[in-house]
Amino acid sequence: MPIIIDYSKCCWKDGKCSSCSCKSGGACIGCVEACPTGALTRKGNVEIDHTQCIECELCVNACKHHAITLMKIN
Repeated sequence: MPIIIDYSKCCWKDGKCSSCSCKSGGACIGCVEACPTGALTRKGNVEIDHTQCIECELCVNACKHHAITLMKIN
């Protein structure tokens, strides 16, 4: 069940936060910081290394914008 990001909801766009408190200079605390394996990184967008992801859903719970989901495969 891979993690997927809805980039239309994600606050990290073009290498910066577009809506969180970190926009005003504070530290961003969200999906990347919640990931225990370092599978998520912030570049131009938030990126997922699926080889490191353990599907723990901590990033899903940390995303205040509901941009990250765990895709269920039947």
